[in-house]
Parts: sequence; C-alpha cells; structure tokens
Amino acid sequence: MSLDDDAVQARAQGWRTLAALHARIEDRLERALQKAHELSVSEYTVLDVLNRQDGFHLRMNQLSNAVVLSQSATTRLVTRLEDRGLLARYLCPTDRRGIYTEVTEKGHELLALARPTHDEVLTASLEEASETPELKPLVDALATL
Repeated sequence: MSLDDDAVQARAQGWRTLAALHARIEDRLERALQKAHELSVSEYTVLDVLNRQDGFHLRMNQLSNAVVLSQSATTRLVTRLEDRGLLARYLCPTDRRGIYTEVTEKGHELLALARPTHDEVLTASLEEASETPELKPLVDALATL
C-alpha cells in the first residue's frame, strides 16, 4: 500500500468513526427527546436554530441550510411543527416571495423544557464516548470548538 493509499484509508476510517459517534449520540437524543417531550432530534434542532436567531425567524431556505436538510424535508418538518402550534410561517414584508418561519410561544415553552434533556443526554453521551479509545480524539476535538 502506498502512502497515498494509507492516507485514504486513514481518512475513511476517521469518517466511519465520526459517523459512529454521530449515530450513537443521535440515537440517544432521539429516544430521550421523544420519550420526554414528543420531539424528534430534527424538530428540536429546528426550534433551537430558530430560537438562536435575532427576531427568532429565518427564511425557509436559510433554515434548510442551518439544519442540513433538503428544502422539501425542511418544509415537511416545519409543517408538522406548525400543525402542533410550535412554529408559524408568514410572508416576508419586503419580498412577497419569501416565507419566514418563527417559533411560537408554545414552541419556546417546549424548547425550554426540552433543552435540559438534550443537554444532559448530549453530555452523558460524550462522556461515555470519551471512554472508547477510538472516539476519545473526536470528543476531545468537540470540546475545543
């Protein structure tokens, strides 16, 4: 195997390790958020991203980029959250083609209840992962961000 092949293999192994860490954490978050708050990780992420914006709203395409989902998947997700009264959509006052999405009061309340669950599970998952030698460097890298 040449040096280039070794580098390719190392990068591929690194990616598989990162994917394993992500899957492990996402699975635990999903179960905890569903059980305690009837929220998926994606739903929580949308509420959290919107909540962190000035004015608590984004255009749909901005939201898609922020939560790393396709525009159609984001639209379906926003529709589900809107049906639950957690989000609202409205036309941009300066560009009638633009649609903003914002968190409702009910959405803010649910996010405030869900955030401690999310944070506790994430912390515990990362602490547990740091005990696995293959995952520890990734956990350490996250701590420096």
